[in-house]
Amino acid sequence: MGSFLLALLAAFVGGIVALVLARHWLNRMAVRAIQRMRPRLDRFKLTAKPYVIADLMGDARIAEAVRAHAAEHGMDEGKVWARVEAYLDEIVPFFNVLLYYRVGYTLSKWLLETFYKVSVEYAAPRAINELPRDAVVVYLMNHRSNADYVLVSFVLAGEVSISYAVGEWARAFPLEYIFKSFGSYFIRRRYREPLYHVVLERYVQLITRNGVTQGIFPEGGLTRDGKLLPAKIGLLDYILGVGREAPLRDRMYIVPVAINYDRVLEDRSLLLELATREGRARRPSRLQQMREVGNHFLGNVGRAATGRFKRYGRAAVTVGEPVPLAPWFAAQGGDALFALERPERLGRVQQLADDALRRIGAIIPVTPVPLACAAIQSLDADFIPRPVLLRRMEEMRDVLVELNGRVLRADRDIEETFERAWRMLGMRKVLVRSGDGYVVMKRGRPLVSYYANSVAHLLGPFAEGVRRRDALPALAVSAPERSSAALAG
Repeated sequence: MGSFLLALLAAFVGGIVALVLARHWLNRMAVRAIQRMRPRLDRFKLTAKPYVIADLMGDARIAEAVRAHAAEHGMDEGKVWARVEAYLDEIVPFFNVLLYYRVGYTLSKWLLETFYKVSVEYAAPRAINELPRDAVVVYLMNHRSNADYVLVSFVLAGEVSISYAVGEWARAFPLEYIFKSFGSYFIRRRYREPLYHVVLERYVQLITRNGVTQGIFPEGGLTRDGKLLPAKIGLLDYILGVGREAPLRDRMYIVPVAINYDRVLEDRSLLLELATREGRARRPSRLQQMREVGNHFLGNVGRAATGRFKRYGRAAVTVGEPVPLAPWFAAQGGDALFALERPERLGRVQQLADDALRRIGAIIPVTPVPLACAAIQSLDADFIPRPVLLRRMEEMRDVLVELNGRVLRADRDIEETFERAWRMLGMRKVLVRSGDGYVVMKRGRPLVSYYANSVAHLLGPFAEGVRRRDALPALAVSAPERSSAALAG
């Protein structure tokens, strides 16, 4: 019996020692990852989730919302507090340095470089480097693909770790665990309950006040037609709310970030959603969607196994010049902004969001496929001779360069640029070679418009012709036009 207890005690002590050593080893790996990447790390992100929740459970604004909700619905306050705690458990992440900088970075690097050639350009690198150490920075990005989260995190990993606001689509295992361990917080985009929005607002303001760098897609969702969507202001308004504290106003910056691809992974699905919304197609069943994803996956595996797999061209990011918010707050009267009636205050926030989208639209990177698609659409023909297409692409590229468009490898021969686009457009049966030119396939027209729309607003004298021949339904005024009109007014 004594020997058994001794063995049990030895096993227990050995287990404790193993756990301590494992934790020490993992901590050393995390420190090495940070030393290798040398990012700006927001210390508040390392706060344990229970402490963040406890802080918010003691928030006076949330307590007031709990009392109001209980009175309105005739509920016991204890049950309402339980609901608040459930909301916080859903929203608050648990940032893991090791997962972010070792596992996440390595995996995202492998995935992105498997499918794309990644490009990043800084419109004002010196301004980014000279941001104050205590700056409160919000990256505002256009939303082309669900891969945007991975792409922007990857290209900025050496500078900062971004906390994203992620929608309900990612609340499934293992995506939810992955996003939360990377510091992202979840939001219910169409959930109207006032209590929930007070809880979300106070969490967003807590992390903003503590300097957590955030990433927001102001369009509020993926573009279905390739154009920038009008800005939504919910999260931006929450963030600006910390400006009630005068010292924070001087520390706040927004950084516009523009994203574009030679191939958006879910482009056909997005176009199908657009057609469904217009009543031109039936929504596919879940089984059909799974079958399509499976066929696409197996097709890529087959091409990889036979050495025929080709990357999807460029995934490009342009990081714009930081915009300090102190002058904007001053122009709104500082504290006077928060004394305005809510509709008037939100109108001013909307103008700021529209201006940010205009800045994003101005720096959209122009990759080969969008350039080729814009040229194809401007010519409005089912058959395009190769010399005519190349000449139009060259004319457009020259206009873009003159207007300070972000053309990738503008010094490259136009034939080389087209060959990179043709590799993708031919593989996807958007174009088919015929004699000395190319036939634009009817099934490929929506894809041509989708990619042309991403850069049409940059094309100066060619813009109107590209828009006029858009094969997709006109759902709304594009964001760059809307923003320009708002600024002019």
